[in-house]
Amino acid sequence: MQPRGRPKKYRIVRLDPKIAQFSPRGRPGRPDELDLSMDEFEALRLADYMGLPQKKAGKSMRISQQTFSRILKKAHKNIAYGLIHGNTIKIQGGHYVISSREEKLQSNTPKQA
Repeated sequence: MQPRGRPKKYRIVRLDPKIAQFSPRGRPGRPDELDLSMDEFEALRLADYMGLPQKKAGKSMRISQQTFSRILKKAHKNIAYGLIHGNTIKIQGGHYVISSREEKLQSNTPKQA
């Protein structure tokens, strides 16, 4: 049976995380795991770490601003849930392609001759 609906576009991820798992200290036993997808990680990196506006960050990932906003909101919710409940957070999965090619984003500044 074929999946229904529109096929998902691949998200462009520019940085492979150096660390793929965070676990809490001070919690005995094995805490529950929470998955943070690579596209959620990239959205957090672009918006919160680099401070890019959502429109530019969406262009960088080759998705719309609305889709970027949805991914970012889900990432914030997952991180907050993991921190509050003391879960291990694993960065893995998602629908993405890692690209090191830097894409010039259009700016409104005129070029100097």
